[in-house]
Amino acid sequence: VQLVESGGGLVQAGGALRLSCAASGTIFSNNAMGWYRQAPGKQRELVAIATSNGRANYADSVKGRFTISRDNAKNTVYLQLNSLKPEDTAVYYCRQGILRGVVWVDDSWGQGTQVTVSS
Repeated sequence: VQLVESGGGLVQAGGALRLSCAASGTIFSNNAMGWYRQAPGKQRELVAIATSNGRANYADSVKGRFTISRDNAKNTVYLQLNSLKPEDTAVYYCRQGILRGVVWVDDSWGQGTQVTVSS
């Protein structure tokens, strides 16, 4: 499965961005799609996950500000980033695969898209 992200950029604090991730290839109908991020010098961390049946989970740091959604017909997942803070600055990665509890199986990653929030 190939994943292509888009929508990153430079925005001022308080601003908004919308990230997109389009998947192509052999995609299981019960896959999960999610967003992770990695800031300089830090480990990659989970931002949000959307399951195939529409359930969404968020990191505490983004709850109420970010919204994940997916269009199954287009095999695309979106991340709406509102009320952005400088600490949201990171490379955002898309991930898809089968999620069994907290373990990903047959997963794949996108190449990442940079989000920079200026103060």
